[in-house]
Amino acid sequence: MLTQPQIAALLIKVAVATSIASILMRFARIQAILLQDERTVADRLQLAFIFSLLFGAGAEIRILSHNTYPALDLALEGSVMAGMLGGYVSALITGICVAIPDMFDSNYMSMPLYAAAGLVGALMHDMAPEKDDIWYFSPFVDLNLYRLLRQILRLNRNAIQRRVVERAAFNVTCNALVIVTELLRWGLYWLGFTQHGTFFLFAGKEPLTPAVLGASAVTTLFAVSLPIRVWSSFRAERQLEMQRALLVEARLAALTNQINPHFLFNTLNSVATLIRIDPDRARSMVYKLSSILRRLLKKSENLSPLREEISFIDDYLAIEMIRFGSKLRFSKDIEEAALDRLVPSMILQPIIENSIKHGLASKVEGGSIRLKAWVEDTQLHISIEDDGVGIPESKLGTVLERGVGVSNVNERLKVLFGSTYRLWIDSKEGNGTETLIIIPELENAYTPGADGAGRRGAVGAPSA
Repeated sequence: MLTQPQIAALLIKVAVATSIASILMRFARIQAILLQDERTVADRLQLAFIFSLLFGAGAEIRILSHNTYPALDLALEGSVMAGMLGGYVSALITGICVAIPDMFDSNYMSMPLYAAAGLVGALMHDMAPEKDDIWYFSPFVDLNLYRLLRQILRLNRNAIQRRVVERAAFNVTCNALVIVTELLRWGLYWLGFTQHGTFFLFAGKEPLTPAVLGASAVTTLFAVSLPIRVWSSFRAERQLEMQRALLVEARLAALTNQINPHFLFNTLNSVATLIRIDPDRARSMVYKLSSILRRLLKKSENLSPLREEISFIDDYLAIEMIRFGSKLRFSKDIEEAALDRLVPSMILQPIIENSIKHGLASKVEGGSIRLKAWVEDTQLHISIEDDGVGIPESKLGTVLERGVGVSNVNERLKVLFGSTYRLWIDSKEGNGTETLIIIPELENAYTPGADGAGRRGAVGAPSA
């Protein structure tokens, strides 16, 4: 049976290993080195340096405290982990370096033992059926054996079941190798290398019963596997974040691509009409259209400076003014500080197109559109106002759910800003419509958020 101090030492050893794994994840550079599947030679050397410094320090603390804190010494476990993650280069360097404190303490067998432990870890690294199988390394020997035997007894196995067999067999083999490594350490102690041998958790604490040795081997297995599982959890979270980012990118691209064909379709209809009644104006419109399309084809970013969006609007309205002539008037009032602020690409054109199509086109005398932009409390305000026919009260509440234009803009704002934007639409039938967009300051990237919507009045949560 195990005594209470022995049980406490084993539990502390596992807790220290898990705590070290968690602390390492607080550093971005260490995350970048640990959590990737492919590592350069430089990455493996850095990994060896980190593990050597960390686990070598634990061994040094144990020696300086005269074995008062033996559970802090995870030199053997660190060597195995270095081999599992970094291969033979990291394994040998880590195994040799973490043994240096023991060598100065006259434990001369530590260096060959820890180097051998690192090579065992590197062997496990090479044995993995797939590169990411290392991250599924489990310390539960009984469960791994059960999975392996259950799948072996099935005569007809599909590809998924074969992968289960491979992973279970890999885990069982790794479990055995780690346990054998720990028993090798005990063997060196038992064979008489107590004077100049190596560190053993219960050295000099007789009796070393089979229960003690078994518990020590299992604890070493957990001290190796639990940090791997902690890092695997961080790795899975990072991969999930990357998948979410890619999903947002795809969603934004789909929404932007929805606008471009819509705009192109309307413009080509106008060209087709002008070809019959005014070929010169149609030709001018085609030139303007080619300039716009050239810009659209070159642009791949979801965000662009407001300056570029206004330039795009100038070209777009040049086309529309060919259609409407003097019936369409346009004015701008843009604050200088607003010109370089980042905004979602193609955010202005759909709203201005709606103003022309639904607000001004049906007015015999035409009308005007006014674009304003200013910065207030670090937030960018964009106002698009027309003096068209307005929106009936009965339709104003559902304007964002209808059509392609403003609903598309609202959807992209929702993806990019979550609840930190406002889309405000005010209109009275016969008196025109104003659309106000308020967005937070952006650097060079977007921040996907949760819900943000827009209706009449202040829409979305208050700006952060």
